Amino acid sequence: NWLAKWFLYKSERIAVKNADKIIADNIGIKNYLMNKYNVESSFIAYGGDHAKKIKISKKILKKNFFLKTPYAFKVCRIEPENNIELILEAFSVYKSLNIVIVGNWNNSSYGKRIKKTFQFFNNIFLLDSIYSQNILDQYRSNCKLYIHGHSAGGTNPSLVEAMFLGLPIFAFNVNYNIETTNSSALYFNNSNELRNLLQATSENDLLLVGEKMKDIAYSKYKWKYIAKKYKALFE
Repeated sequence: NWLAKWFLYKSERIAVKNADKIIADNIGIKNYLMNKYNVESSFIAYGGDHAKKIKISKKILKKNFFLKTPYAFKVCRIEPENNIELILEAFSVYKSLNIVIVGNWNNSSYGKRIKKTFQFFNNIFLLDSIYSQNILDQYRSNCKLYIHGHSAGGTNPSLVEAMFLGLPIFAFNVNYNIETTNSSALYFNNSNELRNLLQATSENDLLLVGEKMKDIAYSKYKWKYIAKKYKALFE
């Protein structure tokens, strides 16, 4: 509502004007700070090499039969700016591939409504939040492709982690995601474009995109690189 927007805007302005150092986690955020406030900031993203490629355990496969066939995957907060509904609309029409989405469905009326709308499609599987890195990596690292629908914010940690796993990434077409993936992922603006990507992208194309994502992650998003940048900033 307007009061929350006003409070956030004022808080941002106070922070920007009074901070000794300003850190932007994405070039898009860095450009925003310069254009809106005419201030310089240091670009430091996130590391993601803590994410590991792990084979799915027999226990998880037994509980979740749908993981035995190829699937797309997404993990996120269930919020409108993450374009959950757009993604599910595409998969409700394109039924040749399963999609598994992990999130906090029951924390809002928005999440409950979407879950009620899409939970009975045969190729859509909506799972509750997973807080174990090991279990999350099992689900994520064995998917056919990763769907990233975030439209707000800067460099998203879950996107960087997916890149380290070498996953082919279909990302919502905003500058933050384009900057994070060095313009090398596949991008969509709406459900029709996502559906067309799913239909038209070959297995070889997916393999090449996954390799590019991993190369970018290893060159930009290792924690040792991030730590050195913070150390240099403090010094």
